[in-house]
Amino acid sequence: ARLRPQAVVGFGGYPCVPPLLAARSLGGKRPATILHEQNAVLGRANRLLARGADTLALSFAETSRIPAGTRTALVGNPVRPALAALAGQGFATPQGPLRLFILGGSLGARIFSDVVPEAIGLLAAPLRTRLSIVQQCRVEDLPRVRAAYEALGVPAELAPFFGDVAGLYGTAHLVVARAGASTVAELACAGRPAILVPLPSAIDDHQSANARALAASGAASVMPQRDCTPEALAGK
Repeated sequence: ARLRPQAVVGFGGYPCVPPLLAARSLGGKRPATILHEQNAVLGRANRLLARGADTLALSFAETSRIPAGTRTALVGNPVRPALAALAGQGFATPQGPLRLFILGGSLGARIFSDVVPEAIGLLAAPLRTRLSIVQQCRVEDLPRVRAAYEALGVPAELAPFFGDVAGLYGTAHLVVARAGASTVAELACAGRPAILVPLPSAIDDHQSANARALAASGAASVMPQRDCTPEALAGK
């Protein structure tokens, strides 16, 4: 049977361009065309399609590079139900261990494996001995990062992937992370303070824009990767 959609929705990226253009070209009662932008900088495919779309749904009020005359709606970025459930929950009590969650995004963020253990080693002993760390690492970095924390006497759970991210956000006192759209949305739901190190190679430097949007509300501190040294991170 022929599909007659009421709407065609694109989430950015070049694969969404042909179906959105096709939907727009249909005669008669054509389907609505809707775009969703996850980042604080409008992506290239969405910029191409924005003027002809019925609605451009935004995740950030601060989203830049929106063509003039585009119809927009601020809707936020979808998160999984377990993460949405964290909204409004109280901050983890600072009594006992201080839990640090280090999240490198889909690429693993090798800089965190390089910098964070050394930064922990620079902390004063009374603070360092209270730390409990959960850190995402690339598989090839696990042995050296584990050895570094063992030498410091700091308990650390290391893995290339964590399934219960919502639970880890919920128990964290501080998060160190990249600033991809999903991570920033998750942090906003969880209400956890963060040090964000945007990926410098991100297209249009959109991770820096995402991080600045969260920092503007007082929810994060932004550290460009060029400035992310053990000394600077320990000083945060």
